[in-house]
Amino acid sequence: MLEKAYKERLEEKIIAYLAECKKIDLLSAMDTYYHSTLAERIERGEYGIQYLDYKVLVQILIETEPRLFVSA
Repeated sequence: MLEKAYKERLEEKIIAYLAECKKIDLLSAMDTYYHSTLAERIERGEYGIQYLDYKVLVQILIETEPRLFVSA
């Protein structure tokens, strides 16, 4: 139960910081995050990635998944 609450709060922080960094609205940031491989890895708890700082996780997302930030 505590782990689930922690992950939910982490996702909130990631989405808010992603919106700030990329200067996009929260809905776009949420859509971007939930379509990322990072979100899947956090959900699975892969390699303990969910314990990294949310700012580091956003940087990882931006650097490793640039396809999510290409404008249509």
